[in-house]
Amino acid sequence: MHRRRTYALALAASALVAGVGAAAPKPTPTATQSDGTLQILTYRGYAEYGGVSPQVNWVGSFEKETGCRIAKLDTVQTADEMALRMNERPYDLVSAGPALAGDLIAAKKVQPIDPAKVSGYEDIDERFRDMMTVPGTSGSGTSGSGTSDKVYGVPYLWGYHEFIYDPAKVKGELKEAFSSERTALKDSPLTIADAALAAGDGEKPFELSKDQLDRATALLEGVKERTYWASPIDLVKGFATGSLDYAQATPYYRLLLQKAGLPVKALDTRETTGWVDSWMLGAGVPDTTCAYRWLTWMTAPNAQRDAAAWAGLAPANDKACKGRAKPVCELYGVGKPKRIDRVAFAVRPPGDCRAEDGECPDYVAWSERWQKLVK
Repeated sequence: MHRRRTYALALAASALVAGVGAAAPKPTPTATQSDGTLQILTYRGYAEYGGVSPQVNWVGSFEKETGCRIAKLDTVQTADEMALRMNERPYDLVSAGPALAGDLIAAKKVQPIDPAKVSGYEDIDERFRDMMTVPGTSGSGTSGSGTSDKVYGVPYLWGYHEFIYDPAKVKGELKEAFSSERTALKDSPLTIADAALAAGDGEKPFELSKDQLDRATALLEGVKERTYWASPIDLVKGFATGSLDYAQATPYYRLLLQKAGLPVKALDTRETTGWVDSWMLGAGVPDTTCAYRWLTWMTAPNAQRDAAAWAGLAPANDKACKGRAKPVCELYGVGKPKRIDRVAFAVRPPGDCRAEDGECPDYVAWSERWQKLVK
């Protein structure tokens, strides 16, 4: 039994490495981006080039069918790594989450896209499209009395967090998860929103007043030796060795742990936090022809199906929920509004949301609080 368990755990760890941890090889560079090539920054597993398996390759198909070439394909593991790369050099396309997306828009490192040039854009779930739309000013730059809204991204993959636990060791309570040293939380400032939910401030967990932010961080500060994980492999090791009782994770990781023979369960919570990663268009792209071809390619069901199945995240296009992506869609409740309505999707914490208890601290404040926690 022990040998079978060890083998199953090894398989789970391998799946985590292959799906979200292994970088694709760099495509062969071609001339320059003005000659129909692209330079792309994305998360590992989001744009596979056959590096892990020849059967996992939707980037090569893009090149063959569109005639565009990818001169540079850089991959990162975390949002902080992605932010650093964006500060180092420009990219034609980047797949950013909500916090970084807001920063890129404010810094004018990305430009609005024209949804009419992205075939299948209307197939993307409307709630996700709205997240990447910045409301315009009435009467400014438009004819008539309408507003000029700007779309800054094409939603691609999304997920949400849950708290998994070992029922043989603990009862399974959210407050206990945040008070235990045997809990692993995701190493991200946005985890503060999960602490806000646990502290009872769940109306808008990503738009906290200063008092609410204080309560959330106080809950986190109460435990000094907690684990903050960056690699999902840490979850496998933690539950396999018995060093973890709780962990913040996605449903996909829970499924992998269960397949490895670990009887983990998810806490039944009223609300949870989630996020959407979207493809954005760089500000300095001289010729957007191939960039729009990429956006169209990544919007289509086939690419989103491959990416969802490989990365273990849900596709923004519901039409992708067939074949190999169907189990992932079922995990996240794609097409089931009642389940998705329980998810508070991340927005960049604003500095002027005018909460009742005062202005909401911005993302810089969240990040500063987080750095003090994890040091």
